Amino acid sequence: MDRRSFLKTLGAGTAALAFPSCVTPSGKSRRGRPNIVFILVDDLGWRDLACTGSTFYETPNIDRLAREGMRFTTAYASCPVCSPTRASLMTGKYPPRVNITDWIPGNRPKNRKLLGPPIADHLALKEVTIAEALGEAGYVTFFAGKWHLGGKGYYPEDQGFDTNIGGCEWGSPHGGYYSPYKNPHMKDGPKGEYLTDRLTRECLKFLDRVGGKRPFFLDLSFYAVHTPIQGCRRYVSHFRKKAAALPPLKGPAQIPEHQGHTKVRQDNPRYASMIRAVDEGVGRILDKLKELGLEKDTVVIFTSDNGGLSTLWRRGFPTSNLPLRAGKGWAYEGGIRVPLIIKAPGVTRPGTTSPVPVISMDLYPTILRLAGLPLRPGQHKDGLDLTPVLKGAKSLPRKALFWHYPHYHGSSWTPGAAIRAGRWKYIEFYDWGTRELYDLEKDQGERHNLAGEYPEKMRDLRAMLHAWQKEVGAEMPRPNPNYKPRKGR
Repeated sequence: MDRRSFLKTLGAGTAALAFPSCVTPSGKSRRGRPNIVFILVDDLGWRDLACTGSTFYETPNIDRLAREGMRFTTAYASCPVCSPTRASLMTGKYPPRVNITDWIPGNRPKNRKLLGPPIADHLALKEVTIAEALGEAGYVTFFAGKWHLGGKGYYPEDQGFDTNIGGCEWGSPHGGYYSPYKNPHMKDGPKGEYLTDRLTRECLKFLDRVGGKRPFFLDLSFYAVHTPIQGCRRYVSHFRKKAAALPPLKGPAQIPEHQGHTKVRQDNPRYASMIRAVDEGVGRILDKLKELGLEKDTVVIFTSDNGGLSTLWRRGFPTSNLPLRAGKGWAYEGGIRVPLIIKAPGVTRPGTTSPVPVISMDLYPTILRLAGLPLRPGQHKDGLDLTPVLKGAKSLPRKALFWHYPHYHGSSWTPGAAIRAGRWKYIEFYDWGTRELYDLEKDQGERHNLAGEYPEKMRDLRAMLHAWQKEVGAEMPRPNPNYKPRKGR
């Protein structure tokens, strides 16, 4: 028996002694610890839900979850792209600490001014993931969907999950959203089956099999709404009609963002149908918990891994994050601010919101605390327990949040980093050699660069950012000796 199996067996026995069975309203016995359902949507923007301001997308079930729990209005992903944020969610650490600062395997453009630092192509096995921590306490752990944290030997089943459906090294569904999926960790379904529906059904089967018998950790990481933008056929026609009824735009459909373009309106029917399919899946999960008598015994967490894809070198972006600036790939608010809803029965009050700034790493210690387990500050060293906020606290003992993205991205982002401290946001761009400062309380859209007006604040934030980069061992880009400037650069 290996170390992980031993600890898990020991943890299960300890949990059985410490938390005797009790009875749910359905009459089924369960362990005393709450169940955890964690739902992660890929590339879902901060304003891609009706409850966060969208008037084009339809999300009645996610809105219901928000009414039943707490919605965070200032929640952040730890990186503007997927793999680093997923690593943070699993470990409770900032991406530079685990050397995953770009999507795996990353973007390596040849003729650019800077060379991004090399990254790990997997999440190291030495990390104690949230799945392992829960497994050691007797939880049944189940993963379905997108993993994108390493290939063979580093799959979900190697990182603490008992079951893995569909999780592999892919960052998007190689076979598309319709079967055959060609996924090495999931059998193809009948022709025409939609991937979002399939992942939901796998979770429902797991709940039917395990619900009420032992505490469980269900991690549903939808591949949606990542590209390719392949609409759910049940809803595309509805949203085409809705898009056709929108009033004409009074200005351009895209606005410039440095060397790229940003979409200004949510009006893509296929993307809207993908969100609706995700919402339907969330609703089916919530309904199943209620059917099994587990609704009051289950914590539900819903979030995204980065901002919506709204900014690109070329045209063709699916969503808009306005009034936030830019989108996926950028350290502006549109690239890092995400939806976050937490429903913790007996802890959260229904229909509440919190403006407290929080970030991906916080979910690891929060889940432990909600599960009644001791915190692991040596592991989730960058995350804070959010339960005081869930109970109504107005702040957290943290001075600043940081982002380090030293790579080029197809969104037209160039290497840089950022810090938010209170109302202030500071960004530095290494390729362009520029620095920007924003007052987010007055300028949520980051349109008014105050760098020239507050030089002392700039110096303070820059010093904090650089000290943090040194502390976490952040690797920096370096000059490209083979760079040949193109015309206009």
